[in-house]
Amino acid sequence: MPVPHRVVAVVGPTASGKSSLAVEIARRLGHAEVVNVDSMQLYRGMDIGSAKPTEAERGGVVHHLFDVLDVAEAASVAEFQSWARDVIDDCHARGVTPVLVGGSALYVRAVLDRLEFPGTDPAVRERWATELRSRGADALHAELTRRDPAAAAQIQPSNDRRLVRALEVIELTGEPFRATMPGHDSIYAGLVMLGLDVPREVLDVRLAQRVDQMWADGFVEEVRRLLPLGLEESRTASRALGYQQILAFLRGEMTEEEAREATVTGTRKFARRQDRLFRKDPRIHWLPYDAEDLVDRALHHVGVPADE
Repeated sequence: MPVPHRVVAVVGPTASGKSSLAVEIARRLGHAEVVNVDSMQLYRGMDIGSAKPTEAERGGVVHHLFDVLDVAEAASVAEFQSWARDVIDDCHARGVTPVLVGGSALYVRAVLDRLEFPGTDPAVRERWATELRSRGADALHAELTRRDPAAAAQIQPSNDRRLVRALEVIELTGEPFRATMPGHDSIYAGLVMLGLDVPREVLDVRLAQRVDQMWADGFVEEVRRLLPLGLEESRTASRALGYQQILAFLRGEMTEEEAREATVTGTRKFARRQDRLFRKDPRIHWLPYDAEDLVDRALHHVGVPADE
């Protein structure tokens, strides 16, 4: 039987097997549905490059927050937080266990924890974006250092979006920009977090193989199909790993092989960075990715018999 207000979250690096584990947990639990916590799988048409599970891979389990936006639409973390929490509330109201799955620590914690996001003002943001284009990132980083040294120490000059966002928030609120995460304090009392542990050398091989398979499956053609729909103009979708590199290739800024190699390198860096962030979360039960009894181990931590 479903447990009221239970939330299961499956986290870990790209290519670790999160999606398939989430589906198996949901199937074994019964009365369970999968909730996407990947910002790029929100987008219609971004299937190959985001490793979106196919209908067959979803195994008949209901999946939420897939294919809800056009590529030209932007979505903030705060908006995603609201959508995901609404889905979780709806699941609980129907006696269903939500099984979240995602590889970004920011998005996972935005949904699960007590993170608050200041409002935004498009005019203020655009003014700082214009300043960035005219004065450069180093000048804006110096401005941030003057206004909020603690935030400047946490934000690299190369992270232009976060730099602009920090200056926008400081101007709107008159308070420092909280560049670091708060403590691990979930809003869900019945939260169980599961992480897939993959040795780095194994993960590096799996990531390269995944990118090669994406290319073989038609990743470049997928990007070409999305161009008329506004992919290149999108300030969020166009920055996604792989899509950004293929767009550069299509503009003639690099060769296709350079785009593929840059995608592998960028994905490895992203996976390692997210793994470091997840490792700091004491709530996560880490499971060996290749355990024969992986699902049974996961169900044990969820607190139900393996044959429930």
